[in-house]
Amino acid sequence: MAAKIIVSYDGTDADDDALALGGLLSSAGAELALAYVRHSHEQDEHREEVARKEAEALLEAGAKWLGEPDVPRFVVMSPSTPEGLRDLAEREGAEAVVFGSEYRTTPGHVLPGTSARRLLEGGPLAVAIAPAGLQGQRDLKIETIGAVDEPGDPSARETAESVARSLGATVSPRPGDGKADLLVVGSRPGIVTGRVTISAAAEYLIETVRCPVLVVPRGRSVRFHA
Repeated sequence: MAAKIIVSYDGTDADDDALALGGLLSSAGAELALAYVRHSHEQDEHREEVARKEAEALLEAGAKWLGEPDVPRFVVMSPSTPEGLRDLAEREGAEAVVFGSEYRTTPGHVLPGTSARRLLEGGPLAVAIAPAGLQGQRDLKIETIGAVDEPGDPSARETAESVARSLGATVSPRPGDGKADLLVVGSRPGIVTGRVTISAAAEYLIETVRCPVLVVPRGRSVRFHA
C-alpha cells in the first residue's frame, strides 16, 4: 500500500512550497491529502459558516494549485496545529506530514517552523520540510537522494531506496555533498521506536542542505510505491 501523506496548507507562500514537495512525493507513489487547521469555532453562527466556507475554499485552491482537484481535503478543529495534524494522521492512517519552511527563510534553505519543530520533538510521524521558494523551481525532479541513517537503524536508507525504486533515482553515498534532490534523515538512538527526534549533527545538516528534507521515525521507514 502506498504511503499516505498530509500536506499542511494555509494558503501562504511557504505552504505553496509544501504543495510543491507534496507533488514530488506523490510522483514517487504517495497518496496525498491536504489539511487546514482552524483553532476555534466562531460564536456567531453566520460567522462560523463563513469561516468554514473560507477554509474549504482555501483547500480547494490548494488542490487546484497542485493539479489534483479531487485530492482529499480536511478542515481540522484544534487549538494546536501540530496536535490537530497528528490526530488527523492517526485517524486517516497517514505516515507523514509535509510543511513549508519558516516564514522569511532565505530562498533555497530549509528551516522548520513552529509546528514542524513540535512534531520533530518526539512526534509519531515522519516530517517533510520544503526549502523556501521550492514552488518557483521549474521541472522539479528527484534524481539523487541522500540518506542519513543513525546507528542501529536503517530506516532512512530504506525510505530513500523506496523512493529511488519508484522514480528510478539514485541513493547517494555522500548525503551532504550538496547534490541531493531529497535528503532522508533518521531519528537518533535512545528514543522510543516510532518517534521522531533528530540529533544535533542531523539538525546542522538540515540547515546546510538546499533540498527538501524527510525525517523518519526511529525504526520506521516510509514505503513508497509507484
